Amino acid sequence: MRYFCFQACFFGYFVTIIYCQYTIIRRCTVGSKRKKMNKELYEKTLESLQLELIKMQDWIKAKGLRVVVIFEGRDAAGKGGAIKRITEKLNPRVCRVIALGVPTEREKSQWYFQRYVAHLPAAGEMVLFDRSWYNRAGVETVMNFCTKDEADYFLKTCPEFEKMLIDDGIILIKYWFSVSDEEQEKRFQGRINDPTKRWKISPMDLESRTRWVAYSKAKDKMFKHTDTKHSPWYVVDADNKKKARINCIAHLLTKIDYKEIEKPSIELPDRQPDDAYERPPMEEQNFVPNYAEKVIKAEDA
Repeated sequence: MRYFCFQACFFGYFVTIIYCQYTIIRRCTVGSKRKKMNKELYEKTLESLQLELIKMQDWIKAKGLRVVVIFEGRDAAGKGGAIKRITEKLNPRVCRVIALGVPTEREKSQWYFQRYVAHLPAAGEMVLFDRSWYNRAGVETVMNFCTKDEADYFLKTCPEFEKMLIDDGIILIKYWFSVSDEEQEKRFQGRINDPTKRWKISPMDLESRTRWVAYSKAKDKMFKHTDTKHSPWYVVDADNKKKARINCIAHLLTKIDYKEIEKPSIELPDRQPDDAYERPPMEEQNFVPNYAEKVIKAEDA
């Protein structure tokens, strides 16, 4: 009897130790996940990564690479903010952003991928798709903008289409920005109450909230068919915008084996001599009013 009591006490003690260890680890994990990145560290890190993006851009241009980066995810997941930070310091002639609107009647009659193919990069270009051909697996499926047969056919042929792009030499990178229900609601409320962000809310965004589970199921099905070895999805935890941007850019830089291109030194030439040139009177030109000076005077008053 004493033996069994001893075993029971020992087992209870063992379970208690394991539970305490689990609780400590969980608290540390959750705490580290929720820990915010202060503004100074964020901006310093972002600046460093943006300098690397410039080097990568120069490499893409010099080597004639063709790069496609796809950004997908739920509404208000932070795709646009990440794209903005990627392109902020880059040459728009090298790095382009494509955000297509609703297809026209003519485009609806075309091969589904056709309107996206027209925007694929030429040599020395990188194209960022702010939403892409995956609309068919997401919004079009959930909102019944396409038939079930069309959606199923897309899931069947999409991996083949992407493999064809990759086999032709295009570097294809796909990101899914994942945001929680609570965080999405918080961002939607922020947009509704902020006049500068109200334009970001569309009737489709509001409808998407009522079909959260349907979108989840559609996303899971999309991943099942299109998360392939040759073209995998990379998931970005987007509940924290700053961390999401930093993580996405840092990962993007690892997907292209770039090196810094040495640039020749630049000397600014002397300005051309006047050669008796006379500028027309300033009074004859239509200058915009000096609104900035008016604001300064009002502030000083």
